[in-house]
Amino acid sequence: MLEKPLALSEVFVSIPDPRQSSKVTYDLVEVLVVVVCAVICGADTLVEIELWGKEKLDWLRRYVPLPHGIPSHDTLGRILAMIDPEAFGSAFQRWAVSVVPALER
Repeated sequence: MLEKPLALSEVFVSIPDPRQSSKVTYDLVEVLVVVVCAVICGADTLVEIELWGKEKLDWLRRYVPLPHGIPSHDTLGRILAMIDPEAFGSAFQRWAVSVVPALER
């Protein structure tokens, strides 16, 4: 029996959030899910990620709550600049490896 692919939100919880918790509006896992989905769908810039997220908000909320909606492109940039790229790469790789067998079915 093949294992179910991991959800992006499952792997992104392993990424440390360097922001001050008292100043956080947007959940890191939710932001990363939006960013990765937008990029997979062709978004190349932070502005495109923001616009894609706003356009697909109802769909995205089926997977992550996003109580504050989609962050602005400036906020996305600040968040992405703060996270550990190695932690992100490792988490993304775990997700991708889990998805490949499902794509081959």
